[in-house]
Amino acid sequence: MNSSQIPHFDYIFTGTGLASLMTVYKMILSGKFTDKSILLLDQDAKKTNDRTWCFWEKEKSVWDSVISKKWDSALFANANFKRDLEINPYTYNKISGLDFYTFVFDEISKSQNITFLNEKVTDINELETHVFVGTLENRYTCNFLLNSIYTKAFAENQSKFPVLQQHFVGWFIKSENEVFNPDEATFMDFSVEQKGNTRFMYVLPTSKTEALVEYTLFSEKLLPIEEYENEIELYLQKLDASQFEIIEKEQGSIPMTCFPFWKKNTKRVLSIGTAGGWTKASTGYTFKNSDKKSSELIEFLQKDNFEMKDFHKKSRFWFYDLLLLDILYRYNELGSSIFSSLFKKGNPKLIFKFLDEETTFLEDVKVILKCPKIPFLKALFRVIFLSNKFNSKT
Repeated sequence: MNSSQIPHFDYIFTGTGLASLMTVYKMILSGKFTDKSILLLDQDAKKTNDRTWCFWEKEKSVWDSVISKKWDSALFANANFKRDLEINPYTYNKISGLDFYTFVFDEISKSQNITFLNEKVTDINELETHVFVGTLENRYTCNFLLNSIYTKAFAENQSKFPVLQQHFVGWFIKSENEVFNPDEATFMDFSVEQKGNTRFMYVLPTSKTEALVEYTLFSEKLLPIEEYENEIELYLQKLDASQFEIIEKEQGSIPMTCFPFWKKNTKRVLSIGTAGGWTKASTGYTFKNSDKKSSELIEFLQKDNFEMKDFHKKSRFWFYDLLLLDILYRYNELGSSIFSSLFKKGNPKLIFKFLDEETTFLEDVKVILKCPKIPFLKALFRVIFLSNKFNSKT
């Protein structure tokens, strides 16, 4: 096949995860890209319910039709206290992966300018006038590439920025006993044994007998699958739900790092999603951040003579996340006390606003002052020292 026979597109998306599908869907909604040819490439056909996304929201969004459950209240707990969080005007929302995929791909199928191909990407090569993309089956070119295929080595083969994982195993269960409150989600329950880590249970009840029960850690190393599942069983026993049926299982690992992925963006190639640092580094939350970033990206792509490397803008929240990750990387056992200090007496609506990166600087201070002072001051000095050290070498 010579170069004139290679199919060419205005945009190619390599990987069709959350960020790619959000962006393509908003391209359709905007009506501004109907004259652009768009290709989506992924080895996964997106036909399975492989994950659950949750986010808090004050108003209806474009994703409202695929939200399967909303909660008006959330529970925070540790070994010493429990607090019912009054989160109004927010609701805590749940979207199942398959519902999201089906919703977006249904819209894509109606758009003649958008093509999805179930192919594995093997090669990306940026040239002066275009980008070359190779798969196991074919070759393509495009004007601009949006890549959501995460490369672990970028973050893990360096020492300046800590890398943790939000790793979890979840069971969708049906209990014989009515043990759940379907009106309240368990946001974080640190009452489980910490074992030198940051470990908590996360419960999303859909009825008095049905819930997603998830054992989650913010730590560096993954566990054997049996350890997650044993902890879920112990927790269910405490809830008097020892008799239950497992309807479905899910597991995952989301990188938590402030590594500057955006520095690898170029004139024609932009990394998005987890691959582009769109995951909220301090919490592992992905949906809300990707929703915001994808909307910003739609506006950016409508500019004249843009270069992809100009899309990202670093904010002060990146620095806040860096401090927390530095603490949890060095002293992983402090996670429970840090989050507990925030939620024990803090205003949950202000905390949600802070985590959404929508607070003023004065509001930031109100939230930060709820945290243990000494660990954050030490982290601040470490980060400043390391920054000066690395800058002096470059």
